[in-house]
Amino acid sequence: MSSPDPTYPGGFPAILTQMEGRRDPLVYGPGEALPPLDVDFAPLKTARVDRRALETGDSRTTYARKFKELSKEFDALPQLLRLHGLLIANLRRRAQPAHCAALFHRLWAEEHDYLLRRLDARWLVSAVTTFGDHGLTETQRRVGQSLTVLFGTMKLYETERLYSGSTPDEPFALRKKSAKRLPLEMDAYSIAGGGLDVNLLGRLWQDADSDPVIAPLAQHLLNLLIHDPGGVFRRLRVMRARREKQLAEGGVKQRKPREAAPVDAPVDPARIQTDPTQVRWGTVTLTNAPLHRIARFAAHHLDLGAARVTIYLDAPDPQAAATLAQNDRVQVITCDDAWWASQKKPRMKAHQMRQAWVATQCYNDSDLDWLAHVDVDEFILPDNALPDLLAAAPPDQAALLMPPVELLAGSAPEMFKTTPRMAGSDKSVLEQLYPTFGSHLRGGFVSHLEGKLIARTGIHGLRLGLHTLTHEGAPVQNRQRTDTILLGHAHAPDWHSFRQHLEFRMTRGSYRKADADKFKLRDVLDYLIETEGEPGLRAFFDEVCAASPRLVEGLRAHGMLIERPLNLDDAVARHFGPLPGGTA
Repeated sequence: MSSPDPTYPGGFPAILTQMEGRRDPLVYGPGEALPPLDVDFAPLKTARVDRRALETGDSRTTYARKFKELSKEFDALPQLLRLHGLLIANLRRRAQPAHCAALFHRLWAEEHDYLLRRLDARWLVSAVTTFGDHGLTETQRRVGQSLTVLFGTMKLYETERLYSGSTPDEPFALRKKSAKRLPLEMDAYSIAGGGLDVNLLGRLWQDADSDPVIAPLAQHLLNLLIHDPGGVFRRLRVMRARREKQLAEGGVKQRKPREAAPVDAPVDPARIQTDPTQVRWGTVTLTNAPLHRIARFAAHHLDLGAARVTIYLDAPDPQAAATLAQNDRVQVITCDDAWWASQKKPRMKAHQMRQAWVATQCYNDSDLDWLAHVDVDEFILPDNALPDLLAAAPPDQAALLMPPVELLAGSAPEMFKTTPRMAGSDKSVLEQLYPTFGSHLRGGFVSHLEGKLIARTGIHGLRLGLHTLTHEGAPVQNRQRTDTILLGHAHAPDWHSFRQHLEFRMTRGSYRKADADKFKLRDVLDYLIETEGEPGLRAFFDEVCAASPRLVEGLRAHGMLIERPLNLDDAVARHFGPLPGGTA
């Protein structure tokens, strides 16, 4: 049924005509072309744009006009940014050079960190819109299109709101709500208890997380969105807090949430260090491991440039303490009865609670810029110098999440496996790599998938858990996953270690079950022990954990193999000299 006063005269035929009129392909003249698909990006990072656009001379083609327009916008900036703009300009048209979409995809697959640090939000939104039209996977197209609709709708709404007289960061007064219904007979969002916002944002985040190419871009934009003080999501949160206060003052009790709402931990701008040469970082660990394992762990991180490696000994070990303390960058604290008597709480029974306690005490006393809470069998594996990566971290992020990769037992030099998701593969690959047990393994790992955190120091009220970060009891949400700093987990470096720790891990450690209804790793191990005994456990270890030629080649074929030689014994010799009793 047509409206007597339509919003768009001519309806959708007119809308489509207007839309298509802006999509004529760019015309290229002689000698004008995009770089080839295999172009080396490195020189384009150092070469600078000249706003005069000398490359196009006096050409008047539409390509040349766009090239000159972008040259003015990116004047004196790296040429890679102009190339990114040219690719988007072409991909917005009905047709473009045959390799244009593939080059755009390659650029984001290989240089997402570089682009995210240098492009403003406007260009990032244009990029995610381009994924919506030209993504190479269904997930890329779906996430791109969804975010395009979200940002486009917000732009329309926020533009209209400018005429209300309210500033972008000023929520409307609750008492001014009109009684009018929403268009299309929709119910209004419930300020006090509505979940539309978290469901919308959460689903977009989860959907993007399944594709390694679009995930950094999409999740970066979503983080910008929820942290912007002038957006609708922040205003609605402020209005919700006011409404809850009104209800509480009126004697209406709100149902207590099962968990506190996530918060942004307040980063102190004065403590943000952006000069890599000045960044000081360290680790904190509670352990009862033998000396040679602690020394290897400490030496690796000293080699990476740690300003301090703090070791809390869960039980007195005078020889280990004396040996490690010979290095002035290693701090050793023995958690004996006297030490616990000096704490505000008695010694906790669960070792996980003790780990969180000592890590938090270390954090509160730290004079470093960053502190990582890692175990003695975990090794930080940065792509580049760690101070460079930490100095470049977004200033609003309280912590970086280091995703885990799991050591293949017996590999020399060391090799680590990733999850299918990290390699951009479907989880069905697990049954190819681990024919017997793959369907029962989370990501193909026997250890944790959550990763560990390296946190900025100086945030009052922060608590460092094993895999969690809380601020005054609420989960911290301004923490960013980084694929440039991995966590190499030597969870089961050999059969003896796997078997030695099995009972503890099944009863009090990482193999315990939180959900009794789901068939998980603990159930697999229980079944093997009951039906096959030691041979069954050994078969499990050999298939899942050991660096067999079949598994190594399978992981390599699927892009799930990380090769990072650690040279731990050499590092120990450099930092500690010969160990008492040797290294075995």
